[in-house]
Amino acid sequence: MFKVTPNPPKTDPTAPHTGLDAKKLDEAAERALNFYLAPEPQAKKKPSPGQLFTVVENLDSETLLANLSETLASANAMLSDLAFNLEGPNRHIAFGVQQMVELSELLANRALDVVDPR
Repeated sequence: MFKVTPNPPKTDPTAPHTGLDAKKLDEAAERALNFYLAPEPQAKKKPSPGQLFTVVENLDSETLLANLSETLASANAMLSDLAFNLEGPNRHIAFGVQQMVELSELLANRALDVVDPR
């Protein structure tokens, strides 16, 4: 009778790990499994804020007030340019908003004058 598959190769009857310490092999296998299947938990991250921009923590008051003053000055300049290009009631509204921004800028500058420099 014709055999379709060839005879299997002759193997060494002794176990392939003969001479190796079984305890060391078990420890190595355990380390490998733990590395891939049970990684150490990572440090908890702060939850990301729900807003797009945040102010850096631990800033002194002088830095915050200086940035506020510069932002208000920029808003004042933009509103002034816009108001001069408008007509009628929209122009009055733009000038009203500009006046509020300018008053806020004056308050921020006054607070900046009295803050203790670091």
